[in-house]
Amino acid sequence: MTLFKSLAVVGPGLIGSSILRRAREDRGIAQTLIAADSNAAVLDRVRELGLADIVTADLAEAAKADCVVLCVPVGAVEAVALEMLPYMKQGAILTDVASVRGQLGPRISTALPTGVSYVPAHPMAGTEHSGPDAGFATLFEDRWCLLIPPANTDTSAIHKIEQLWKQCGARTRVLEDAYHDQVCAIVSHLPHLLAFTICDTADNLSDELRADVLEYAASGFRDFTRIAASDPVMWRDIFLANREILLETLDRFTADTKGMADAIRAGDVESITDRIARGRQIRRTLIANRQA
Repeated sequence: MTLFKSLAVVGPGLIGSSILRRAREDRGIAQTLIAADSNAAVLDRVRELGLADIVTADLAEAAKADCVVLCVPVGAVEAVALEMLPYMKQGAILTDVASVRGQLGPRISTALPTGVSYVPAHPMAGTEHSGPDAGFATLFEDRWCLLIPPANTDTSAIHKIEQLWKQCGARTRVLEDAYHDQVCAIVSHLPHLLAFTICDTADNLSDELRADVLEYAASGFRDFTRIAASDPVMWRDIFLANREILLETLDRFTADTKGMADAIRAGDVESITDRIARGRQIRRTLIANRQA
């Protein structure tokens, strides 16, 4: 027994190719795997890696699968969904992996053909790498995948997508759109914004100082540069899609940063130590939650 007779992944990059690799290992996920992309070089590489049974640039062909997973950038999700929905069959499920929900759910839901369900999900896993070669079957192991189904979504469709992610190794939880975007603003979007900004600050130093910073970079700077290596187009779309919530979160962070600066300026040893200790406790909690 398989969860789906056919599973289509549109955009076989880091996330998409990891889903395909997992489905190759766990034949209980789907009998037939389909990979679709508009980039011919990506499709050639997918064929070389043997990630799918059918490799196509035709979205209408991929749309005939029992489950279609959109792994395209946030800014392209709606357009690709609207292009594929007219070709999807009754009983099929559309899902995506967008890290910002906003109004995606309501807008796509209004275009659903009769009998087609939409169950978006967001796997909280990734690396700074991209493309078909970046994926690996254990990417989602013991990571959270957040499901954000629109109101009145068919419960059996929700169960199937939840089961898909569990078979990929993930833990699952159902959230509402707005709350999901608030959580992701602090745990993902703000850290990436800070990483890009710190690297930009280093890049704008004098030539001699910049060269020495890069030469002698310690672990703190190296940790920031890891996520700053992420795909710029993807993160541009995420920042713009979650603009309001991200800016609110940044304002809060800026206020907290000013509080730390004031404590350092005043030599407030107790306040500085307390802030560092609370940060240390956050890290310990991540380790306890198996998220570090």
